[in-house]
Amino acid sequence: MRHAGEDDPHNECADKFPPNRYPGMDVFVGGERFDALQVGVRVLWEIKTHRFDTYSDFIQEREIAKEVAQLRKELAAARACGYDFVVGVSTQAHRLALIARIPTLHVVVTGCTR
Repeated sequence: MRHAGEDDPHNECADKFPPNRYPGMDVFVGGERFDALQVGVRVLWEIKTHRFDTYSDFIQEREIAKEVAQLRKELAAARACGYDFVVGVSTQAHRLALIARIPTLHVVVTGCTR
């Protein structure tokens, strides 16, 4: 299905960072929408490109809480359907904040910016 929303920098990152098997498209698996299916492997990706590091501590905490709820659902759907799952974030601070909440989550820094 077409990428959700009109966020060009986000969509560009989702198409290029893990080379997306379906550029310009999201992937619907197990009732969840993913930003990319990596070329050549069974790995679904969720991409986060917002400027997490610029947020106040309060907003960072709220954003992480929201993301953790979303990512737990996506992780469960991916695994139930036989896929690995990776989250791509723009910065190391965002990566560390997610891993602090879900230590087993595979999070990589994409360097994608807005």
